[in-house]
Amino acid sequence: MGLSLKKPADVPGRSWPAIMIGLFVAFGGVLFGYDTGTIGGILAMPYWLKEFSTGYRINGAPAITASEQSQIVSILSAGTFFGALGAAPLADTLGRRMALIASSIVFIFGVILQTAATAIPMFVAGRFFAGFGVGLISALIPLYQSETAPKWIRGVIVGSYQFAITVGLLLAAIVDNATKDRDDTGSYRIPIAVQFAWAIVLISGMLILPETPRFLIKKGRPEKASRSLARLRRLPEDHEAIRDELAEITANHEYELTLGKASYLDCFKGGVRKRLATGCLLQALQQLTGINFIFYYGTQYFKNSGITNSFVISMITSAVNVGSTIPGLYAIDKFGRRPLLLWGAVGMTVSQLLVAVLGTTTTGQNPTDGTTFSLNDSAQKAAIAFICIYIFFFASTWGPIAWVVTGEIFPLKVRAKCLSMTTATNWLLNWAIAYSTPYLVNWGPGNANLQSKIFFIWFGCCFLCITFVYFMIYETKGLTLEQVDELYDEVKVASKSRAWRPTTTFREIRASIAAQGGIGGAHVPATEKYHNGGSEKVEGEEYKHTE
Repeated sequence: MGLSLKKPADVPGRSWPAIMIGLFVAFGGVLFGYDTGTIGGILAMPYWLKEFSTGYRINGAPAITASEQSQIVSILSAGTFFGALGAAPLADTLGRRMALIASSIVFIFGVILQTAATAIPMFVAGRFFAGFGVGLISALIPLYQSETAPKWIRGVIVGSYQFAITVGLLLAAIVDNATKDRDDTGSYRIPIAVQFAWAIVLISGMLILPETPRFLIKKGRPEKASRSLARLRRLPEDHEAIRDELAEITANHEYELTLGKASYLDCFKGGVRKRLATGCLLQALQQLTGINFIFYYGTQYFKNSGITNSFVISMITSAVNVGSTIPGLYAIDKFGRRPLLLWGAVGMTVSQLLVAVLGTTTTGQNPTDGTTFSLNDSAQKAAIAFICIYIFFFASTWGPIAWVVTGEIFPLKVRAKCLSMTTATNWLLNWAIAYSTPYLVNWGPGNANLQSKIFFIWFGCCFLCITFVYFMIYETKGLTLEQVDELYDEVKVASKSRAWRPTTTFREIRASIAAQGGIGGAHVPATEKYHNGGSEKVEGEEYKHTE
């Protein structure tokens, strides 16, 4: 096996148009990353604290309470949770492309409110609407990418969304650092207003990009689907490869329609239930590894730990995040989803344990006012180094792959609905961490005052990730979205998925069912359908494969 990613010789047409489109759509991740990353620096800016403080002070300086900090940071995640849930009906009604444009408009409204705010209530309202837009975008982008990308490089394309998120986080750290010392409203309004540019770029591009062929098939528009796919693959509409790919997508969709119309309840039935559990747990554990603690509260945490220039450290951790995502994108389609997630979890577990031990044993605290100080500067630097190592493991594995896996494991009929729920799970945990962290970390009445001990919690969650990957993650590298359906139907143990190879297509399944009176023939009850010439029975939505 060579080290380069090359287009397979048997793949006709050109892949670069679909790749470039997928990479452009990933730009929406900049909105996600920048919006989540900028707030940590803003909350540490002296002018913002002076402007928005309601009278609370720390050592005589204006400040905000733990509850206010929790509300401001976590309200974005609350908005994204509801936005992610709303993505499915929006995507299935307007289409993937128009839904992304509408989502960007909602995001812009939130940015307007934040930019104009001079008090906490309006600032919080702006963050909610911006979060709602980001939530919609965060579910729609992997959906659009997975439905347009060539199978041989789908992991890189969908994973590029996470890369864009890391770029957004880095840009937020840079802009925050550039404006933090301004003694006017520009200190926080400039970092917030920059977001207008990201949204306008995304809207401009989506106005000219094609709709996904799978959505057009789902809506009964085969001619438009053919034109869209031909545009993506740079082949004539009547080319055999275009006809074959559309025939497989259509056959898959028609087969699913024989099982009835899709509802949210269908996401919890049959084999889809296992896939939904996989996606939701994957997104939940991605958050519970502790990554957003570093990017939401890292600036303040480093400041509290006795580090003099916390803004620079945040820039360094953000740069590590960006750089580490690049080898991860390469490895997704080279080595597969399962091994990367497994070894990434091992690396994160070790790193978080070392950060917890070093931080806890080398930091002191004044019992009268709760201020923390370093007992050993070398140990503090070592802790920062291990934080960077942890970020490397996260950014090269769990960061991008969580979006890749959730974007490709669901059947077309319920894909938008399931993907919206997995993304909502990500944001629900994101909200829980953002809301609870000030109470867990800070000193004072009603707070747990964990300080660096919070890394023991992240260590425990990273350890759980190892077990989860072994028992729940299937290897889907190199499979079409329709073949992923067949994989889940025929393989019941995740650890055996790497050896599986597709043996049939949905066109063959449809022909077999039709021959027995199914699609295109007399009605056959759902519990009496067969494929592969009638040797394997289909019960409900699952193929009961005989070993």
